[in-house]
Amino acid sequence: MTDQTPNPRASEHDRWLRDAPGPLARTFAPVAGYGVTISSMFRPTVTEQYPFEPANLMPRYHGRHQLNRYDDGLEKCIGCELCAWACPADAIYVEAADNTPGAQYSPGERYGRVYQINYLRCIFCGMCIEACPTRALTMTHEIEELVGPTRTGLIYEKTDLLAPVPDGALDAPHPMAEGTEDGDYYRGAVTGPTQAQADWVRAHRPEDPTLATAKVVTAPARPKEAVR
Repeated sequence: MTDQTPNPRASEHDRWLRDAPGPLARTFAPVAGYGVTISSMFRPTVTEQYPFEPANLMPRYHGRHQLNRYDDGLEKCIGCELCAWACPADAIYVEAADNTPGAQYSPGERYGRVYQINYLRCIFCGMCIEACPTRALTMTHEIEELVGPTRTGLIYEKTDLLAPVPDGALDAPHPMAEGTEDGDYYRGAVTGPTQAQADWVRAHRPEDPTLATAKVVTAPARPKEAVR
């Protein structure tokens, strides 16, 4: 027989092996795997009584989407379609249109004329709200609306997703607050409708119900440009 030289790597590896279990460990090894089960047997059982009681949802729960508005009533959606591009399930469809002096729906040049979300495809991942540059699209805690007897009823249109007019605001369309730009809206400088906006709506839509509840505020002052 030839002498076998000890492998130094094997001996080094054996240093880190666990010691063999003792007699007591071998005795309780079969029941060790039931430790979690046995400890749970003595805990109180908590059962959600939904739908008889409201569900306890987490603050960041992803429910039905919502298209938000600014404090003066203009829509935040600018029809950029970034949400549709970010959606991995291809569940969002957006068509943009140009704002005109007689039909200003959002600050800036464009707004979302058509907005659809197919909840048969949506996986509620939240990537669409992360892609939105104006925070126009957010997700609510509404879950009971996302059921229906037909497939077409789960394709939500813009009218289904658009948030209600804020308290004291005017329903769109109407001009932007005088002396402001779209950047002023993004920075939160517009806090409500101005008198000029209310007069425009009264002249073009005298039957608009939001005129009775509008709370007119002063137009935000433009910052002075630095003198060079």
